[in-house]
Amino acid sequence: MKITTKIIVQLQVEGLHNWPNVNINEVGFLKNIHRHVFFILIEKKVSHDDRDIEIIEFKRDIFDYLYGKYYSHSKRCFNFFEMSCESIAKEILNKFNCSLVRVLEDNENGAIVYINQ
Repeated sequence: MKITTKIIVQLQVEGLHNWPNVNINEVGFLKNIHRHVFFILIEKKVSHDDRDIEIIEFKRDIFDYLYGKYYSHSKRCFNFFEMSCESIAKEILNKFNCSLVRVLEDNENGAIVYINQ
């Protein structure tokens, strides 16, 4: 039996984004910048049980990266511009070599991206 171990971190950030190319009349309002609380779950494969990646530091590294790249002091929250949940998740997945990233808007709707194994 092969066992795979992953660490999990979760964070949430208040942020803005929009979908300028929306062509669905019912949700046309998404063209405008709007606010969500983005709930982010990250899974990363580890090789042993003695924390080859310290969970708290890993979470802080992800937060610091997002803060440095997307935090807007004038808006006092994150500004993801035209990024979708999918694109936010893919960026985190690639930047931190994760196995799975889930990004939900208001802990309700969103996307999961993952590495097929």
